[in-house]
Amino acid sequence: MNKTNIKKVALVAFEGISAFHLSVPCLVFQDALNQLQQRFELKICSLSTNEIASGSGFNVVVNHDISILDGADIIIVPSWPNALPKPSTELIDKLVLAHQRGAILVGLCLGAFVIAETGLLDGKTATTHWAFTEQFTQRFPNVGFDSEPLYIDQGQLLTSAGIAASLDCCLHLIRRLCGSDIANQLARVMVTAPFRTGGQKQYIPSPVPKRPEQATSLTQVIDQVEQSINQTHSLDSLAKKCAMSRRTFTRQFKSVYGCTFSLWILNQRLKLSQQLLESHDEPISKVAELSGFGSESAYRKQFKIAFRISPSQWRSQFSGSKNPKRVAGEQRQSELLS
Repeated sequence: MNKTNIKKVALVAFEGISAFHLSVPCLVFQDALNQLQQRFELKICSLSTNEIASGSGFNVVVNHDISILDGADIIIVPSWPNALPKPSTELIDKLVLAHQRGAILVGLCLGAFVIAETGLLDGKTATTHWAFTEQFTQRFPNVGFDSEPLYIDQGQLLTSAGIAASLDCCLHLIRRLCGSDIANQLARVMVTAPFRTGGQKQYIPSPVPKRPEQATSLTQVIDQVEQSINQTHSLDSLAKKCAMSRRTFTRQFKSVYGCTFSLWILNQRLKLSQQLLESHDEPISKVAELSGFGSESAYRKQFKIAFRISPSQWRSQFSGSKNPKRVAGEQRQSELLS
């Protein structure tokens, strides 16, 4: 390949950076990719000193300062400290200037906070690790935030969800710049999926409503429902057990649990089905029945809406099943469908 066609990648490191976060772009844009064909020249720069302490117990020698950002085609901020300090004015200025001359800016995991600090994401949509949703939305009200995708591509600006999603984002950028064939070959070299389905939503734990300290007729009845979640429960029958009208029951339930009863019981059934998929080898139809869904088709539809993947794909990704043949078969089927 002509030397002039090689894109320059600058990786911004900082004190206490996770070794994993630092290594993912190095693996994708340098180590693994160069086994196929050299297309990128990656350099790591430091915000402060030439030697930084990683968060993994060893030091990293960095040969460049952030002046290399001035000539980079791609600038990657692979993460950021959990305390979310504001980036230096010098770094922000260099990122803005790089964007103006056409460079691609990538914020992996909490690195999305750094890209957002430039103001370049205002009016656009971004993502980051789901656990930092509140901090991001409060800090950047002019940025549309979506906690579900593994990454979001806004042309010159890319952001990704946490940890392993950095790999998905980097592979996506390779696919965009070099084509699907190279991206797929690269994924094979790294023994990873070229594209993961489902998004970040499947990893976000369902919120657990805070239970009132003092038991009431309502909470006692709902405790009984939790023990028989697979059975049919109508609002009228539950209201009668609480000695309430349907309207009063609905109002009090929402006041205590923060949502409607129908949404609450759907989430409870989905949560139970996840546990069954992960720990049992029952067919999907049986999982639907044990979870209280009226039919397998209704269950599959609700599961896909909630988690963006099918029950079979969930099982293949998270199952600890003792039947490896079933898990492997479902995984192969999921790969064909994705």
